[in-house]
Amino acid sequence: MGRLELVKNEIDTVLLNQENIADQRDGIVHLYGVAQNCTLLAIKRKLNVELCTIIGLLHDIYTYKYGYVKEHAALGATEAESLLRDLEIFTEEEIQIIKTAISHHSDKKTKHDKYSELLKDADVLQNSLFNATFEIKHKKRLKKIYKNLGMKMKMKQ
Repeated sequence: MGRLELVKNEIDTVLLNQENIADQRDGIVHLYGVAQNCTLLAIKRKLNVELCTIIGLLHDIYTYKYGYVKEHAALGATEAESLLRDLEIFTEEEIQIIKTAISHHSDKKTKHDKYSELLKDADVLQNSLFNATFEIKHKKRLKKIYKNLGMKMKMKQ
């Protein structure tokens, strides 16, 4: 079994242990949606596809394991690091890339490294695509994402 499948198994365990069926559904849609967007953006930006997909899968692990808190990005980075170390199949450099991206993903206004920016973009894109009535909080970022993908979009003001 490959590394991505092992991480998926870990995420599925977290999600399937959700008592609230709506939280379980939202977690599946959100984590796998962000992971798919990470894959797409990694291909476009010529980044490590496997690593980016794993970053997307793990980015909100804390929220779906323990519940949402404002500090979920920092706490999620620690949770992801622990999971990755337990699997014993990731290098120290890979763990740091994943941990850093997850820790920065809620700070959409500050520019960080390329993996952090990819995760932030994938997160914003998933939120905008999943629910058409969802208020888009990061319109400038979303416009840049669409432009990067060669797409035009009109946003309601």
